[in-house]
Amino acid sequence: MVKTKLSPADYIVPLNMNGLQGRMLYMPAPAGKKREILFIYGHHSSLERWFGLTQVLNRYGAVTAPDLPGFGGMQSFYKIGRKPTIDNMADYLAAFVKMRYKRKPVTIVGLSFGFVVATRMLQRYPDLAKKVDMIVSVVGFAHRDDFIFSPPRYWMYRAMSRTFSLPIASSLFRGLALHPSMLRLFYARTHNARHKFKDFGEEEFHQMIEVEIWLWRNNELRTYMYTSNQFLRLDNCKKQINLPVWHVSVSGDHFFDNDLVEQHLQVIFTKLHSMKVSGITKHAPTVVATAKDAAPFVPIRLRRQLARQ
Repeated sequence: MVKTKLSPADYIVPLNMNGLQGRMLYMPAPAGKKREILFIYGHHSSLERWFGLTQVLNRYGAVTAPDLPGFGGMQSFYKIGRKPTIDNMADYLAAFVKMRYKRKPVTIVGLSFGFVVATRMLQRYPDLAKKVDMIVSVVGFAHRDDFIFSPPRYWMYRAMSRTFSLPIASSLFRGLALHPSMLRLFYARTHNARHKFKDFGEEEFHQMIEVEIWLWRNNELRTYMYTSNQFLRLDNCKKQINLPVWHVSVSGDHFFDNDLVEQHLQVIFTKLHSMKVSGITKHAPTVVATAKDAAPFVPIRLRRQLARQ
């Protein structure tokens, strides 16, 4: 019997909540597994981008991954007259948890910016922490000082994200700089993309470019820029959460100082279980990562904990 290749389309369903239309991925639990896993993806994302990682998580329980407003093609908060602040993202996620899980315990896995939103949710809704049997940070962060950008680059990003979160500037930037032809010509030459695309052959390079174009065109640019400005000013260390955290970092993270991230997580959570994956020189799996590619981001120690019922 020929084994068919899994497709994210087989697991994605519409999600209509709080006046916004988006999508949700749901992968049922394997036989004998009872864990409910809520996966919150990071910045510049879609459900398809993280299908490889959700396949890995699915080995340990049912996986649910909702779109965030303004990402993955979901309508943005601007549609309902609100701004995409981290607080509003956290409120949206809290409403989803209450709707989806009710009396069920849930394991939360937040990736990068997704972990920031999950942290803020638990800070704003401490009663929800009682529903969480485990919270996992995959290359997550907690404070603006966690970034390793030079001061000039940091302030340039602050200024650009503020400017291009404005309506007219955002429309011009999307229409000109993010036109598919411009992205194909120049995107791979930008500072972050050079690091992202290094070590890839020509075929995979072109595949990644096409996925990047899809992401830039389908993630709402104002939301991308506004949330970028928000996390460049982030301080999630003002309120504690009565939970231990399982944190996965990578040795070659080109965005964050891992030592500072861990110090900040120790301020927020009651206990830190830290796991560093060596030999990885990128912040997160690539936009075309398979389950095999994404597997190192779920290290053995974490897998053993997830396997416990």
